[in-house]
Amino acid sequence: MEKNSSLWKSLVTEHPLCTTWKQEAEGATYHLASILFVVGFMGGSGFFGLLYVFSLLGLGFLCSAVWAWVDVCAADIFSWNFVLFIICFTQFVHIAYQVHSITFAREFHMLYSSLFKPLGIPLPVFRTIALSSEVVTLEKEHCYAMQGKTSIDRLSVLVSGRIRVTVDGEFLHYISPFQFLDSPEWDSLRPTEEGIFQVTLTADTDCRYVSWRRKKLYLLLAQHRYISRLFSVLIGSDIADKLYALNDRVYIGKKHHYDIRIPNYYQMSSPDLSRSPLTEQFRNTRQHCNK
Repeated sequence: MEKNSSLWKSLVTEHPLCTTWKQEAEGATYHLASILFVVGFMGGSGFFGLLYVFSLLGLGFLCSAVWAWVDVCAADIFSWNFVLFIICFTQFVHIAYQVHSITFAREFHMLYSSLFKPLGIPLPVFRTIALSSEVVTLEKEHCYAMQGKTSIDRLSVLVSGRIRVTVDGEFLHYISPFQFLDSPEWDSLRPTEEGIFQVTLTADTDCRYVSWRRKKLYLLLAQHRYISRLFSVLIGSDIADKLYALNDRVYIGKKHHYDIRIPNYYQMSSPDLSRSPLTEQFRNTRQHCNK
């Protein structure tokens, strides 16, 4: 306690106070450095925000180093400010190199701008996702998957064109750009399970899509929890959109609309109504999702 009190006394009580203040102001270099510090700390987040912060802070430390060398003539002040300038400059170059090295094909730029960027996904994260995928072309009237034949071994997002989804030759719905082609099939299987498509997906026009191989994507999701949560949200939203699109196509009985929010209502009210293949497929999909 005595040592602490003596230290406090020497720092506060016995420390000499400024009795005479310097009359003349510091040079313009010092004030410029202060302005750069103030403006620099107003930078945002993300890559370009970091470039903004490190560039202005680096210039501020450089001005402070010049001020210490020319006006103050203090080697310690100059040394600290110059070292901090070197650190900021190094960080700026490193981040600028990362931004410059992130280049994608046109399809990846479209996918990022339309699907990932609105969610605030940083470019480095999207770069990790893109490196595990490939861009594939599907010509008009060619099949992406055939009912009962094609195995579920990938996950794909349509970038351009339109895909027609049918079951037993009956039209279900379309898949538009920036929607998953096979999100229900992907979500229906565990990583160790195998399965085949229960619908046929045919290119209504010439299409381009981004595809991830199943095993490779599972490995990526296991390594990056953030990416795993991201895909979980995207796939869940896509499945909901498909269910509502399918709901708009389903009618039973005397043109009664089958609402997916009350899936058992019409069975209870009209148990003898015949089911079309479309209604039966919809019912099986609902039962599988509830499991």
